[in-house]
Order: sequence, then C-alpha cells, then structure tokens
Amino acid sequence: MAYTLDFSTPVNTALLIYILYSVQKIVFPSASIPKTIPSEFKHGYSWMPKEHPPTVLFKTYTPKTLEPFSGKDGGRILLAINSIVFDVTAGRNFYGPDGMYGNFAGRDASRGMAKQSFDMDMLTAVDQPLDKLQDLRPDEIENMRGWIDHFSNKYIICGKLVENDAA
Repeated sequence: MAYTLDFSTPVNTALLIYILYSVQKIVFPSASIPKTIPSEFKHGYSWMPKEHPPTVLFKTYTPKTLEPFSGKDGGRILLAINSIVFDVTAGRNFYGPDGMYGNFAGRDASRGMAKQSFDMDMLTAVDQPLDKLQDLRPDEIENMRGWIDHFSNKYIICGKLVENDAA
C-alpha cells in the first residue's frame, strides 16, 4: 500500500503550506534587531529581591507564647497542629483575624483540624495543658495527618509546641 500526495483538496494544500512555513521559521529564525528596548530593562535587571524576606528561626512555643501570633495588627500568624508550629502568614486571607480559619491563629488547631470543625470549643484554653487527642478516632487522626502534610508542603515549619511549664 503506497501513500501518495494529493493536492487536489484545499485542506491538504493549506496544511502543507503551514507545515513548510513552520519548518522554515524553525530552521531559519528571524535575526532582526528590535527597534525599541523593553522599558522594564532600561536600568538593568537584577535577580535580587528588593528586600530580603524576614528570617524565621525554629523556636519552642508554649500555648501562651504562641497566642500573640494571631495576625492582629498585621503581625505574623502562627498555628500548631500536633505540636508542629507553622507560619501561615502567607495565608492571611484564611488564617488572619477576618479569615474563615481565624480562630486557629495563635493556637493549637489539632482537634479542630482532625474533626473538620472550626468551632471555638475545639480549642483548648491557653492556660490549660495541651490536648492529648487520645479520644480521636483513627479516621480523625488520619485527617489531622493529612492537614499536617498539606501545611508542611505549603507553609514554613517554624517551631514546636510544648506544655506551658516546659519552655
């Protein structure tokens, strides 16, 4: 079975012309010099950011020392899940004072994340011992681990959460 080129239809002719034009552009690229210099590069280009992002140190937090990081007054926003403290400042729309998860800011959000509940009764008071999460079902623990994976991939881990008297 031999293939033949059939130029009797306009579609075949148009396709052949387009293919030849595309090959010509690849093999013989245009060497023209642009008439104007792009304005964004007039003063040179630097890969350096305008300012260095703030350095985040790994610290040990207690519920009392974590509480001020609730994002009020434009400050940093931290939250903890299963004793891992995340800097979620980049997600201010979600975790800031007016965000839908704002009640978790500056707090241990382990139980709320595990149970998919944003109620205030999911939070342990900052002057109480950390929630041991012993009454969680296996599916709730797995859900909490899923949130830890999500946060670990999206936000900076900046510390660990310990009991108030341990720091």
